[in-house]
Amino acid sequence: MAIYLLDNTLKVEICYDESDRGYSDNICVQIIEECPEDEKIFRADETNIYLTPEQALQLADTLRKAARASLGYNDL
Repeated sequence: MAIYLLDNTLKVEICYDESDRGYSDNICVQIIEECPEDEKIFRADETNIYLTPEQALQLADTLRKAARASLGYNDL
């Protein structure tokens, strides 16, 4: 699944990396920047961050809470 940010110049793709199934951190968050060098956030065109399932769930929960707060929900 890919999410495009910053006017579609930053692609964030999240997937279970089957080739890393033997490792505890086998969920890959891949960040790809397609913009001029002076606009880049990262040094490389592609950055991969590997998470454990627990870290991925924590990230998802934190994003959900921030989104709900932004929408004005008070049930956090």
